[in-house]
Amino acid sequence: MTKSVTTEMHGEIAVIRIDNPPVNALSHHVREGMLRELGAAQENNAKAAILVGRGGTFIAGADIKEFGKPPKEPMLPEVIHQIEAITIPVIAVIEGNTLGGGLEVTLGCHYRVADAKAKLGLPEVALGLLPGASGTQRLPRLLQNPVEALTMISSGRPINAAKAEAIGLVDKVVDGNALEAALEMANGLNNDNLDARRISKIELTMTPELEAVFDGAMVEIAQKAKGSIAPVKAAECARAAYNIPFDEGMKLERQSFLELMVGDQSQALQYMFFAERQSPKPPKDVTGAPRDVKKVGIIGAGTMGGGIAMTYAEAGFPVTILEMTNEALDRGLGTIEKNWARGIKSGRITEAGVAERMSRLSRTTSYDDLADCDLVIEAAFETMEVKRNVFRKLDATVKQGAILASNTSYLNVDEIAAETNRPADVLGMHYFSPANIMPLLEIVRAEKTADDVLLTALAMAKKTRKTPTISRVGHGFIGNRMLTPYLRQANLLVLEGASPAQIDKALTDFGWAMGPFAVSDLAGLDIGYKSRQDQELSEDETRIYTAADRLVEAGHLGQKSGSGFYAYDPEIRGRSENSAATEIIEQVRSELGINTRAISDEEIVERTQFALANEGAHVLAEGVATRASDVDVVYNYGYGYPRWRGGPMHYVDTVGLKHVAAKIAEWSDSAQSVHWNPSDLLMTLADEGKSFRQWDAENS
Repeated sequence: MTKSVTTEMHGEIAVIRIDNPPVNALSHHVREGMLRELGAAQENNAKAAILVGRGGTFIAGADIKEFGKPPKEPMLPEVIHQIEAITIPVIAVIEGNTLGGGLEVTLGCHYRVADAKAKLGLPEVALGLLPGASGTQRLPRLLQNPVEALTMISSGRPINAAKAEAIGLVDKVVDGNALEAALEMANGLNNDNLDARRISKIELTMTPELEAVFDGAMVEIAQKAKGSIAPVKAAECARAAYNIPFDEGMKLERQSFLELMVGDQSQALQYMFFAERQSPKPPKDVTGAPRDVKKVGIIGAGTMGGGIAMTYAEAGFPVTILEMTNEALDRGLGTIEKNWARGIKSGRITEAGVAERMSRLSRTTSYDDLADCDLVIEAAFETMEVKRNVFRKLDATVKQGAILASNTSYLNVDEIAAETNRPADVLGMHYFSPANIMPLLEIVRAEKTADDVLLTALAMAKKTRKTPTISRVGHGFIGNRMLTPYLRQANLLVLEGASPAQIDKALTDFGWAMGPFAVSDLAGLDIGYKSRQDQELSEDETRIYTAADRLVEAGHLGQKSGSGFYAYDPEIRGRSENSAATEIIEQVRSELGINTRAISDEEIVERTQFALANEGAHVLAEGVATRASDVDVVYNYGYGYPRWRGGPMHYVDTVGLKHVAAKIAEWSDSAQSVHWNPSDLLMTLADEGKSFRQWDAENS
């Protein structure tokens, strides 16, 4: 077996190479190899040792293949301790993504040289953990500014090499051959002052001024965490570096790491880590290769069409946007330019960058100008009549072999495809608003969608940096279909006695980014109103939304009109109680003869979340979604579900399906039984003592 860590001598300098493709992860054999080769360099009286990764990356972090397996010696904290204790200078060559344990290894080295394109970070909080190999103790000791250390440790966001040099994380940044720079540095070193370069030896002192800085930073970190405990725990460990000796700090870090590792939040976040890597994988029955896409067409320059056009232009594709009038094109392209220009102030893009992106956009009012596109995405008005008309025109004008996609969020893609003479080239590509920002792409595989068309959509998701999930045809697909029973329960709870504000608070306390009524106001209450008018709803279903409909009819449309379920300050859009909404709700309750009652936050959470999961189980049983983990990816990336709870399907697994099934059965036998349709799949899994995760393992 080829060694993953080897040494080559450059004069008196030992260059120790880590070769564990693709990202030089910290596998057991890498940890062993680093200690072996560093020990040999010391024994052979090398002047210095340089740690460098092969393939343009130093170490990108832990080996995900070792997640959940029994740990093997040597453990990373001990490896880093031994690196620091070695009697010859050790220099880390930081290239590529040097993250997590990889960055912690560099903190055990005595010097750090970084390539200008390198990224450095401690992303463990994204998995519900904290840097567990001395990162919370060494980083604060190295950096001059404690807030910089707290930010890196608690946010998980990587920084670039220039920033790393500015805050003292690296000694030198080079735009070119970082190894050559490290060799030059090594040849000029001696070990007389090596103890001063051992970060664990640096003593920190807490002052009253620093206490105040930490107090303010900790409040901000807790607010940003929104219920996630890992960022706060990580920051607490970093703060401790100023109060206790290094060895005690290491014990605290280890204890905190182990507590987080076995906690529900870390389990959920690790589950989501693997779920999002699973969702882009095509079904087992799909074979072949994606088609080549060089030019993209977009139908519609409104909110959705404009956002989708931005997405492809940002990825480097030439994009032709079609609208019915030049006035509509002017508005749409003007909005796109303004959206990009906002990034100039923050430094995300330059004026030249905006101009370059705008140059990739072409405009037209003629379908003939889409003839040479390889992919055309329709983002027209959400009615079947409009969609059918668009696809008939596309079929008549766009070249054969091009892919025709609909951005529909609800409609039957099979019916849309039937309007063409090439249904195999048609599928759904449902983006979420704003499409240039939201990461989710729900790909809808129609009955006759060709394999290479599906594979092309997946390839486009990767090229445009979207997280895809695959759905089959069904009203609302995965996400919007599940939203219906969730919103139904929220509106029922209002009729029964809860206020919109109580429901929103209970669900944001649970971890949702926004509550259902705040979201409805943001989207516009008239959207749901018009949708209900277009559907043939039962009397019971119509009754649920009486208050919402009355609000619209009274001119309370949400944020855009200044009032909806809430009232909004016209300057800052701050939210407050809308007395008119309260009056309408009370009037509707009276008309419907409802005796209100006190409703607990626990009931609000259970009814809404169990309704989501119950519908998710129907989606799985019908084959609309392939995996429960795909459902959770949809809700994480498309609807603001708290990631640290893992998504609605993982959440009910955590609660226990027996409890969930019992509650649904109880509600199904109550006065609200008409609003529940218990899933046979969920009930069966509960009876068998299984989980949705087990169902995935057995059926995927």
